[in-house]
Amino acid sequence: MDELLQYVATILVDFPEDVAVESETDDEGTLHLRLTVRPDDVGKVIGKQGRTARAIRNLMHAAAQQRDTRVNVQFVDA
Repeated sequence: MDELLQYVATILVDFPEDVAVESETDDEGTLHLRLTVRPDDVGKVIGKQGRTARAIRNLMHAAAQQRDTRVNVQFVDA
């Protein structure tokens, strides 16, 4: 799952070498993904009115559903 998020984020940003994804699973089995990008690239990942971020979250939720798990995505600037 984190590889998918990393792939999508590197396509969107200007500095793909600074994209990092941290993942951890809580006690309930929910996968928490934390996407870190440069401050200059945060707007590209979030998009106008959060549309790109919503699309990324929808994509990750669809991928998680196929794996019968839950996912939570957070966007952070470095």
